[in-house]
Order: sequence, then C-alpha cells, then structure tokens
Amino acid sequence: MTQADLLILGGGLVGSALAIALDKHGISSIVVDFADPEVILAAAHDGRASAIAAAPMRMLEAIGVAERLAGKGCPIQSIRVSDGLEPGKLDFDPLDGEGALGTMFENRHLRAALMAAANDAPLADVRMKTRAVSVERGEHGVTALLSSGETVSARLLIGAEGRNSPTRDAAHLNVARWTYDHSAIVTSLHHEHSHENVAFEIFYPQGPFAILPLVDDAAGHRSAIVWSVKRHEEAGMMKLSERGFLAEAEKKMGGFLGKLGPLGPRFSHPLGFHHAATITAQRLALVGDAAHGIHPIAGQGVNVGFRDVAALVEVLVEGKRLGLDMGDAQLLARYQRWRSLDTFMVSVATDALTHLFGIPGKTAHAARRFGLSAVDKVPALKNWFMAEARGESGATPRLLHGELA
Repeated sequence: MTQADLLILGGGLVGSALAIALDKHGISSIVVDFADPEVILAAAHDGRASAIAAAPMRMLEAIGVAERLAGKGCPIQSIRVSDGLEPGKLDFDPLDGEGALGTMFENRHLRAALMAAANDAPLADVRMKTRAVSVERGEHGVTALLSSGETVSARLLIGAEGRNSPTRDAAHLNVARWTYDHSAIVTSLHHEHSHENVAFEIFYPQGPFAILPLVDDAAGHRSAIVWSVKRHEEAGMMKLSERGFLAEAEKKMGGFLGKLGPLGPRFSHPLGFHHAATITAQRLALVGDAAHGIHPIAGQGVNVGFRDVAALVEVLVEGKRLGLDMGDAQLLARYQRWRSLDTFMVSVATDALTHLFGIPGKTAHAARRFGLSAVDKVPALKNWFMAEARGESGATPRLLHGELA
C-alpha cells in the first residue's frame, strides 16, 4: 500500500499547486485525477485565460512554477472599470515602485506549467487517468481504492475536484448555491491597436464585458474576452459567424482597440455561485472551486483557490513543526477560520456587484457612474480595492509574500 501525508483528489490548477507547494516544504502527496493530460493540455480544450493577482504570482515564484511560465504571461499594468462606455470610470494603477497588478495567462499554459512542476516534484505522486473508486476517512487516517486496483493511504484528504466535488458531497457539507441567468462566452481576438497592458471591465445591464490583455503573437495584438450574456442569448451568440461576432464585440468595446480580428475559438459555460458553509470535516479539507465558486466579474476565481493553498500549506507546515498529525482537528479548525471569512467576503462582494451592475434604468446607471467616480477620488477606499485585486488583503500567508512557510 502506497502511503503519503496527503491524498489530493483533483489535479487541476489548484490541486497541482498544492502538491508542488507541499513538496517544497517536505510534505508528500498523492494526486489523483481522471483527466487525460493529452486532452486537457490541448489548445482546443479550454479557451479561458486567468488573471493571476500579484500575491498568488509571488507564490508561484516561490514554489518554482513562475520560471516555467516565462514569456507566456502579459503583465496587467492598469485596470479600468466603467459602466458602459460613458464618462465616469474607476482606474486602478500601481503606486510608484510597485509591480504589475497581476499577470494574464492562458489557462492551457498555466495548466501545463503546474502539471510539469507537479510531475517533477519528488514528493508528489501524480496519478492521471485514475479515479478514487472508494474513500474511507477514519479516526487515524484516510484510505482509498483507486481505479487502477491499488489502495493508497494518507493522513489527510483534500477535495480539489472543482465545483461538482464528489468529495464535498460525500462528506455532506452544506453548500449555498444558485445559478445566474447568464452564461460566459470566452474567446480571444486580435485587434489593431495595442492594449498597452490595460484590463477593461465594462458593465452593461445585460452583463459585464471584460477585455483582458494577452501577449502578442505572430498575428499581432491580442486580448482575451469574457462576455456575460443572458442565458437565452448564449446559443445565438455561439452560432454567429466570426464577422457577426466581431461586429457585436466592437459595439461593446466602442472601437478603442481599432479593427478586430481574427477571432479565436469560442467557449461558453453557465454562470453560478456556490459557497460551502464548512470547508473541513474529519481528516478532510476543501480547496478551490470545491469550496467556493464565484462569478468571474472580478477575476478572482483561481486566485481565491491559490490563497486556499497558501493558507493550508502554512497551517500544515506549522503543525508538522509541532509534531502534530497532518489531519489533526486543531489544524483543520485553523484552516477553516483563516479561509472562511475571506472566501465569504469575496463571494458576497462579487455577487453584490453582479446584481448592482445588472439593475437597468437611467437612475441606476447614473448612480453607478457617480459611485465609480467617487471611489476613484478617495485614496483609502481605492487602495482597499487594489489590495483585494492584488490578493493582499487580510492576514496573508507567507507564500503570498513570496516566502516559504
């Protein structure tokens, strides 16, 4: 029977990052994921891109992943938020001496770098194209029967399978959830003028429209698009010709990036919200989307998951130094306390923004424009929002400062 300190079910972005970070601290793990690497690393698998905030980026540097992403990320030097294309905006710019607010990566590059680093980590035993047939959590440890026929054991089980986590459901952890009447259409497109490393979040009553800077390629300047549309409009938008889709996109963008095209592959997925009331149980901890799933309106999804990783690693490392069992209830309680308030506040804030900017009417539109302009002129409030965007608010773990725990 193969043994490790942790058994991680789910080897996606967050699960892989956790295994790598644990390895850097001398903690072993077995990572189990049913996905086929050749499929999930293909360009056609996932057209999404992620804005990795400054603090999680420091964690990726500390655990040796950032070097594998060299040349693949586009720094975000400024974020501009507006209600439609009319005056009344909110700009976020780094202060003198500060680095970029974040870095944009295509998910396929992130996934490839994290999977390669996990495979190279001596203390991470990665089992792809494998699933846990059965899992038993007991007083003294965790045992799992894998689809390969092998039985593995660990001190602590990690649920990192994403929104529909079977591990979370098997533990009967209560989850608040609802769906939005929106779907996100995700693609990339080329444009005539440079994005100048600026990310744009343009709010419309129909849903937010985000333009996120990507690195240029041989065809020229390029950005990722996250376009929130009403659920009943999704099929029609996906069926539009490239010319028709670009024409609709140009209306949303106001032409400030010049001529658009060519267009990359389009992907769509329904938008929803879920938040687990408790993210721990006996010898179990949840990370990433298994614990919380939020609207992409603020681009914080994977960043919240990386903050889970940083906090959990610090808790486990300190427990190890004290000679505690990796699955000790005291350690899990500390992780629960550390992450529950932060994830709840981020979840509530993004949900509130979604509803606030979805209110139609001239009065609501004028109030939002006034609010954005007001925040733009109040340094203390603006700095608070910037700290949230960077992932630096609250009690931040050492990994988010770029230091090993």
